[in-house]
Amino acid sequence: MRAAVLHTPGRPPSYGERPAPSASPGSTLVRVTAAPVVPLDLLCASGTSYFGVPATPYVPGGQAVGVVEASETHPVGTRVWLFTPAGMRPGDGSMAERCSVPDGDVVPLESDVPDELAAALGLSGVAAWMALSWRGALQPGERVLVLGGGGAVGQAGIGAARVLGASSVVAVARMPSVERAHAAGADSVVPLGHGLDALTAALRELGPFDVVLDPVWGIAATAASRVLADGGRLINLGGGSGDEATLSSAVIRSRSASVVGYTNNSLTPEQRRDAVTAVFEHAASGRIRVAYDVCPLAQVEDAWRRQESGAAARCVLVPG
Repeated sequence: MRAAVLHTPGRPPSYGERPAPSASPGSTLVRVTAAPVVPLDLLCASGTSYFGVPATPYVPGGQAVGVVEASETHPVGTRVWLFTPAGMRPGDGSMAERCSVPDGDVVPLESDVPDELAAALGLSGVAAWMALSWRGALQPGERVLVLGGGGAVGQAGIGAARVLGASSVVAVARMPSVERAHAAGADSVVPLGHGLDALTAALRELGPFDVVLDPVWGIAATAASRVLADGGRLINLGGGSGDEATLSSAVIRSRSASVVGYTNNSLTPEQRRDAVTAVFEHAASGRIRVAYDVCPLAQVEDAWRRQESGAAARCVLVPG
């Protein structure tokens, strides 16, 4: 079969031939219709993550949308979303014509969300939804601040906050992606890039905030921590702007605020399934949105480099 094959950690995969997976007991064989290129794929393929250096060659791709071709659990022809640990553990992933995954890592798609949109949202939508609803315990009427609002998690988080009843949603985004945050539904978008004091002042005028969705950490998290409401919760699920932020003990204590970590890896298969179903249902109705570009699988190297640049919308690979 044709696939994206990564031969050397730290370099993009190339388009080529790979042995096709076969059906086996306990697994589902899926014909892939859409597979996103996401930061986690790049991190795992770099060989610098805490998962270690991946065994090569392998097909990258941790998630996809497709149609069941063989399974003892899921009816043939069922549209599904799937998860794979490619790059985290030995084995091939989703950037190929076909992919085989354990039955429990396949979620039937009950909504009419387009394949490409479902692929673009995927685990980014799951992360935003669960960080806000589960770890952040967002309540109707609360005010939400979304950091990295132009990224996939941020865009999904803006929509998810709306669905969950937030009274207002403010985003922080880098200049190239400010419009994506606006398009996702933010009431206001504060551009990042004018220093900590200026960012803090701008947020203070719009806050305070009950829940902060933070996939970036760094200077944005430092500013956000200073504008938390009493009982506010800052939910961190990434370090896109660095691994360090400066938090004030006095601020956190005086507001009885919380700083909480989140990772999709802590979810049970049931939690992941329920989150996927909820996010895709709201995406089908236009309440949760994310910008994406569609690229042929044959152009995976270009799509990979675009994702590495960080400025482009998410790339979704489709057959061809």
